[in-house]
Amino acid sequence: GEPDREMHDMGRMNRRDFLRRSAGTMAGTLTLPGLAAGAAPGKPVAATVVTLGKTGIKTSLLGMGTGMHGWDHESDLTRKGPEVTRGVFQHAWDRGLRYFDLADMYGSHKYMKELMHNGAKREEAMILTKAHSRDPEIVRKDLDRFRQELDTDYVDIVLIHCLSDRDLPNWTEKLRPCMDVLAEAKEKGIIRAHGCSCHNLDTLKEAAACDWVEVMLSRINPFGAKMDGTPEEVVPVLKQAHAAGKGMLGMKIVGEGTLTDKIPESMKFVLGLGCIHAMTIGFLSIEEIDGAIAHLDAAAAEA
Repeated sequence: GEPDREMHDMGRMNRRDFLRRSAGTMAGTLTLPGLAAGAAPGKPVAATVVTLGKTGIKTSLLGMGTGMHGWDHESDLTRKGPEVTRGVFQHAWDRGLRYFDLADMYGSHKYMKELMHNGAKREEAMILTKAHSRDPEIVRKDLDRFRQELDTDYVDIVLIHCLSDRDLPNWTEKLRPCMDVLAEAKEKGIIRAHGCSCHNLDTLKEAAACDWVEVMLSRINPFGAKMDGTPEEVVPVLKQAHAAGKGMLGMKIVGEGTLTDKIPESMKFVLGLGCIHAMTIGFLSIEEIDGAIAHLDAAAAEA
């Protein structure tokens, strides 16, 4: 009946108000410390240099994701074959992207190694990868294997991959042995920072409150697509983590390909939150990279 319709309309209006208040404006975003300062004339906004919270790690605002539907050491990108995958990696580098979002599950390490062998400077790249095992001894061995696969002495960021229902309750207690392995690796200079990627609202909340977590990779867009909860539920948690000085990385900006017609709106929302330092998008072609870079440039021009 009509009362139901009124309640529905009110809910939609409240949601719009929340999203607008949360995101602010693109103009406000571009004056955030570290973002405007990192912009360079003639360079795309995507290549803007940002600092990931208290970690001090610097990278590009836009990162190249490599794990859409990634499992069993392959992903939608690597399934396209070596030639296409190499081309996408190289194009991302050539366009100024320096954040490469890898994982053991994706089979993308070898392509990063090839990119660096083909002239990409290791010290300019921000390499993030993820350990999926919950066995601390396997994690320890994996760190050595990852570095061999990447042909690098260190990895910038290593995350505990895909925290979900299976890790609850109290993942910060259950996974302490794995966390200790990563903390030890940081002390030895094997990695520069550690953290987690979350696929569950409760694990996200635990991560935001955990001092061990230095970097969070979190699913965020204004539509709730492929997220751990609604934007109204997730945004306050991300702001809490950002206020604590964590390096905040956003993923699922395009909702795993379900929001391709809403990319500008999603980018503006995520950047406008003021609590996400950099974002990663899973690219399957050079055209998708160019499109994302153009969207960011357009958003900056509107501001």
